[in-house]
Amino acid sequence: MGERKKAAAVLAALLLVGCGGTNTPVETADPYEGMVQVESGFGTKMWVTKLEGVPVNPLTAGDFGDGMEYTGSAFTAKRGVDVSEHQGRIDWAAAAADGIEFAILRAGYRGYGESGTMRRDLYFQENMKGATDNGLDVGVYFFSQATTAEEARDEAAFLLNLLEDYSKESVTMPVYYDWEDIGIEAARTDGIRGDVLTDCALVFCEVIRQAGYRPGIYAYRNLGYFSYDLSRFQDCSLWIGSTGSYPDFYYAHELWQYDAAGSVAGVEGPVDMDLWFIPREEE
Repeated sequence: MGERKKAAAVLAALLLVGCGGTNTPVETADPYEGMVQVESGFGTKMWVTKLEGVPVNPLTAGDFGDGMEYTGSAFTAKRGVDVSEHQGRIDWAAAAADGIEFAILRAGYRGYGESGTMRRDLYFQENMKGATDNGLDVGVYFFSQATTAEEARDEAAFLLNLLEDYSKESVTMPVYYDWEDIGIEAARTDGIRGDVLTDCALVFCEVIRQAGYRPGIYAYRNLGYFSYDLSRFQDCSLWIGSTGSYPDFYYAHELWQYDAAGSVAGVEGPVDMDLWFIPREEE
């Protein structure tokens, strides 16, 4: 037998052994088993591990008409804004007349520098008075740069101290933990692990809950998919920032921040716009 024929015979024997002695194709594992495809926010899709036991978002593109109008039947959708001192002085009467029904106000924040100093938002008290005096539902948030669960506990205590001058009835919406990636190496939170971030948020939410408020977390797509373990936040409100024509975040969320540069009467310059989905009672 020639050398070529010998090589061909050996190759055929190896292939036969690899196929179990038959011509049946070799089955390969599905590389996307246990995963779902989601929107990245950049016009593409990405695969993420599906979390067991976490409710899936029931909202679809078909539930929304022109101008971000919710046209579905499962929820009542209220329109609102989230603001901080960056918006300056707000004419809340004008905002209410323009259709704004709720506001989520930044009460305070931690700096992203090495010292991580906590401060009250300069316009928090004014915004609380203006929003409540004009009949808006109100929620609050703390901008976190915590690196440990203990720091997150301190942030919750700092926020609760800011709320002492107000009755619990004046905060009709959740109190949110808003941790965000600053995106620079100089930030004290640069490189924080997802499990640490999840622990920080859980401690913050538990302190808020024990104080008699409903806790929640804010997240954007990457944070929600790759950092937070959302399966551990079943008892918390979820507020998702995912700009687009409909709320495309895969998991169910109560609040949707749909625009980071909206326009509202009474607010100078761009402002974050939100929809609050309140389940309708079955008749």
